[in-house]
Amino acid sequence: MLPIPTVSIVLPVYNAGTVLRLALSSIFLQTFREWELILIDDGSRDCCMAGFSFSDNRVRMVQDGRNLGLAARLNQGIELARGRYLARMDQDDIAYPERLETQVKFLDEHPHVDLAATRALVFRNDGSAVGLFPFRQTHAEICAAPWLGFYLPHPTWMGKMDWFRRHRYRIPEVVRAEDQELLLRSYRASRFACLPEVLMGYRQTGLPLRKILTARKHLALAQWSVNLEQGRFGHAAAGFLAFAFKALTDAALAAAGAQHIFITRQTRRASQDEIDRWSKIWRELQQSSADSPSWLRTSGIAS
Repeated sequence: MLPIPTVSIVLPVYNAGTVLRLALSSIFLQTFREWELILIDDGSRDCCMAGFSFSDNRVRMVQDGRNLGLAARLNQGIELARGRYLARMDQDDIAYPERLETQVKFLDEHPHVDLAATRALVFRNDGSAVGLFPFRQTHAEICAAPWLGFYLPHPTWMGKMDWFRRHRYRIPEVVRAEDQELLLRSYRASRFACLPEVLMGYRQTGLPLRKILTARKHLALAQWSVNLEQGRFGHAAAGFLAFAFKALTDAALAAAGAQHIFITRQTRRASQDEIDRWSKIWRELQQSSADSPSWLRTSGIAS
């Protein structure tokens, strides 16, 4: 029987194409080793999981051929997880080598914190750095204006298992806003934090307007419904109007072809040290992934 891991990493996969291998490589290069990876295929149509066979028994693969959506798969991962902490990971992002170690240490030393995120660096498909996501460190800062959303990057989350099991992701899914809806629903009875270290590379693939507008719409509706359920009528109106306005702004930028302004609104300038550190991680990860890593049985898989 496998030992109980400290961290359960839940990674839903849908049409991951060629990006999944780099994400997986970044997990196997973690300095912290007491983890399990729950890899859940949400009915991918591009055969992105075909041929994957892992030599590491910490990996648990789930494939049932169905397309249930991200929220359902995250809840499934929560049910299957055995660890004391649960960590999120997306199929196209890159975890820095010390990500798990740093977050476990922080949560062990701060038992009052339920959920800890990290700072994230946004990068393009070619590995070039774009900038850093905005940063709020303490619970009070993160939750200062809940009607405007929460600065807590979803792919970087790690938290207590009982917190995830107590709250869960909402079904029917709040499409492209499942994380913000969960935070909005739970923040008054929780404690959040964001570590000041940059520990995740977040892939930015341009300006997918339809996805952005879908997220804005569902966030506006979530602000309205959750706040009304909790009797905060002013927050309901403010949140709905704020995200409706953001949707109109994004649509206008897209219509004007001003993608650079959209990205600038999302990110902050990274220091040269952070860019150099990211570039080193990217190069090492590319090399590691290309060298037939020991965790992957490569039969039938192109390098």
